[in-house]
Amino acid sequence: MKIFVENIKNIPVSKLKTEIVERKGVGHPDTICDLICEEASINLSREYLKRFGRILHFNLDKALLAAGEAVNRFGGGRVIKPMKFIFGDRATFSFEGEEIDVEKVLINSAKSWFRNNMRFVEDDYVEYMIEVKRGSPSLVDIFKRKWGDSLGANDTSACVGYWPLTTLESLIINVEKYLNSKKFKKEFPESGEDVKIMGIRRNGKFNLITAIAMVDRFIKNEDEYFRVKEEINENIKNFVRANYGFNIDLTINSLDQRGRGEDGCYLTVTGTCAESGDSGQVGRGNKVNGIFSLFRPISNEAAAGKNPVSHVGKIYNFLSTEIAKEIYQNFEKEIEEVYVWLVSKIGHPISEPELVSVQIIPKKGKKITESKVKNIVEERLYKINKFSKLLYEGKIKGFL
Repeated sequence: MKIFVENIKNIPVSKLKTEIVERKGVGHPDTICDLICEEASINLSREYLKRFGRILHFNLDKALLAAGEAVNRFGGGRVIKPMKFIFGDRATFSFEGEEIDVEKVLINSAKSWFRNNMRFVEDDYVEYMIEVKRGSPSLVDIFKRKWGDSLGANDTSACVGYWPLTTLESLIINVEKYLNSKKFKKEFPESGEDVKIMGIRRNGKFNLITAIAMVDRFIKNEDEYFRVKEEINENIKNFVRANYGFNIDLTINSLDQRGRGEDGCYLTVTGTCAESGDSGQVGRGNKVNGIFSLFRPISNEAAAGKNPVSHVGKIYNFLSTEIAKEIYQNFEKEIEEVYVWLVSKIGHPISEPELVSVQIIPKKGKKITESKVKNIVEERLYKINKFSKLLYEGKIKGFL
C-alpha cells in the first residue's frame, strides 16, 4: 500500500472571501432518513452478532420518507394522512438454516428513533414499507470467504475527510445544536426539531438563513407567531455573541408574510415539514461531520445505514475524517488544513486501500515530516477492525 503525502498551494477555506455551509437539524426529513437508517444498521448488526457471533451482509442506505398531509391551525392542527417511511436495499434474512426477522428490527428501530427524538410525532403518524431484499450471491459471499485481519470491501469507493473546521462550519453546528437542545425547547416549545441553516460568510461577516418549523398548538394567532419568532431571533444572536464574540445577520422563516394567517406562517403539527411539506432521502443531508460544506471536497457515498464492517462508503467516510483530525492535532503549528482521501477496491481488504492521499496546506515557511504523517495513517488502518466495532456499537456518531 502506497501512502502519498503532498503539500498543496490551495488557499485555506477560512481565508477565502466567501464561504457557504449548510446544516440540517435532527427533524429535517433528510436527517430523519439518515439517522433512522443508522439506528437500524446498529440494531441489525447487534441482532446478527447476538444470533450468529458475526455481522452478516446488509446495506440499509436506501430509504425514503414520503411526506404525508396535515392541516395547520393556530392553537393546533391535525395530521390527516401519515408519512410513509420506505426502507430499501439488501439484508441477510437467514443464516445456517435460521431465519432473521429483519422487518421487525427495522420497524422497531424507526419507531424507537421517532419516540426518542421527535416530541410530537406519534406512532400512527408514520407508516412503514419494507423493500429490503436478499443480497446478490457475490456480495453475500464476501462474508463467507476467509480473509486476513479484515473483511474485503464490498464496493469501490472514494471518501474524503478534512480538518480543522472553519468558524462558519463550527458556528452553524453549534447554533443548530442549541436550537434543538432541551434548554432551548423548554424556553421555546413552539420551535420544532426541523431546523435548516444556510450559513454564508462574506468578507468576515456572517449571515445565517434559518428555517424553523413552528409547532402550531403553542401559537394562538398570527401576532403571537411573529412575536415568538422575533424572540427566537434575538435569543440566537445573543447565543452567538456570548460564544463567538461577534454579531451575525439572521433571518428566520423568510417565506413568512404578515396578514396571510396560517398560510403566511411556517406552521407544523409535528415539528417537521415531513408531515406535509417535504420528503426526505438518505444521503441528501449532512455529511458524517454534521454539515454540508459547499467549498470542500466530498464523497458521493451516502454513509448512513451502510454495513459497518465491509462497506467502505461508511467506514472510509468516518475514518478519513478521524485521520485528518489526528494529523492536524499532531501538527497544528505547521498546518492550515489537511485533507485525507481513501479509495477502496472491491474485494480487497478494507485495511489495504487502493490509494491513500494526504493533502496538506502548510503554514507559511513550515514543512511536515512525511514519515510521521504516514505513521498516523498506517496505525489507523492497522486498527480498522476496532474502528468498525465502534461504528456498529454506535460509539461513533455522525450526521449531527
